[in-house]
Amino acid sequence: MGQSGLHELDAVAQAAAVRGGEISPVELVEHHLDRIARYDAQLGAFLTVTAESARDQASSAEQRLTHGDLDALPPLFGVPTAIKDLSATTDVRTTFGSKAFEEFVPQREAHAVRLLREAGTISLGKTNTPEFGLSGYTDNDLVGPARSPWDTARTAGGSSGGAAAAVAAGLVPFAHGSDGGGSIRIPAACCGIFGLKPSRGRISNGPVGSDVTGFTIQGPLSWTVRDAAAMLDALAHPQPGDPYWAPPLPDGESFLQYAGRDPGRLRIGVYTDPGLDELAVDPEIMAAHTAAAELLASLGHEVVEIPNPFGDTLRDSFLGIWATQSLLMKTASEEQLRPLSKWWREIGRGLSAEQFLDAMTGTQLGSRRAVEAMDAFDAVLTPTLAVHPPAPEWFQEGDALLEAQRQTGLSCFTAAFNASGQPAASLPLGQSADGVPIGVMLAGRPAGEAALISLCAQIEAAQPWAHRRPPLFA
Repeated sequence: MGQSGLHELDAVAQAAAVRGGEISPVELVEHHLDRIARYDAQLGAFLTVTAESARDQASSAEQRLTHGDLDALPPLFGVPTAIKDLSATTDVRTTFGSKAFEEFVPQREAHAVRLLREAGTISLGKTNTPEFGLSGYTDNDLVGPARSPWDTARTAGGSSGGAAAAVAAGLVPFAHGSDGGGSIRIPAACCGIFGLKPSRGRISNGPVGSDVTGFTIQGPLSWTVRDAAAMLDALAHPQPGDPYWAPPLPDGESFLQYAGRDPGRLRIGVYTDPGLDELAVDPEIMAAHTAAAELLASLGHEVVEIPNPFGDTLRDSFLGIWATQSLLMKTASEEQLRPLSKWWREIGRGLSAEQFLDAMTGTQLGSRRAVEAMDAFDAVLTPTLAVHPPAPEWFQEGDALLEAQRQTGLSCFTAAFNASGQPAASLPLGQSADGVPIGVMLAGRPAGEAALISLCAQIEAAQPWAHRRPPLFA
């Protein structure tokens, strides 16, 4: 493959090619920086591009290849990636998608940033995110919206919309994201790629990230399941002081290994009820979900229709927690915040301590009942979204209340698994008549990423999707 096609290799293949001397880190970084320069203006994938830093890291990596021990190289050595701009970086600004933090440079970096660097990856910059990650679509007052490479009139989703757009367009082979209510899986579905939200406690949000609600977890966006597994291996290292720890894999095992294992015959529950009487799932999305259930049955799994195990029990409590969580970002420049952020913060400030505790308790009780109801199943299949991704401008046609209400079609299936803490992934198995990607979601058992990755990899092998790329990818 010539240099013009380097972005067609997934991250694992790029790492192998670097290690084998077929391509160099400098070539990889320059190739992907060139694609960012060519395409990012129409996509809004990046808030900050760190070209010179990336070139310096690539040059150092090349020298290490020349003089070092190949067996001592980290597993993702020389592979480009990008960091969502909600995670702290000490060598480049961290804006949180907000004008109020436009020039903010943290004093401590996120553990995830360090772990990805130690795994050998080279960050090309910070990806676009809505202000404080509060939206299921990505837009802000710094660089504007992130758009789907499949159709730039449509949103790339949120809040990891920049990361998903960057991967889908081949600007990086895989990217770091985070998910507090669907923020990895929603953009993965909007952009036609794979997105994995790991279990609560699998990846550290430290040293300064908040774990007050336990909703938010960091994770990968990628074209292939094995790339997501490889990034999870890099990130899944508990850190001192973490309030939640998911049980580690046995010694000598990796999530990447599970991407090559047969999952065995599983029992899989399926449902399509979004838990909102006023919301109907799009017929094309329903058809994609049905096709996914049939595919699972054809692979030998037992597929059982079940009612929505969460029902509507989490809705009010989740919204109360989300409003309170919006207050975690402290700023003296409240007037610079977007209307939706101000609206969420006003609601949060209006809740008493008793109401917040009631919301937390209600969410935990509802999640426990749901996990008990799903205990008879190895995985659960739902749509990822209820609607096709609309234009980013559509969300802002009214006041903040309407903007929030219009996002329920994106988050109605995803948010419940943030409350329960289960791992969940969006798989790009469908496509609408006019070429819009359609994702379906598989959720696993608590702390069951390994089995979930095996199942997703089996589905990927049976119905590959990586060949189906947006036009500008070529």
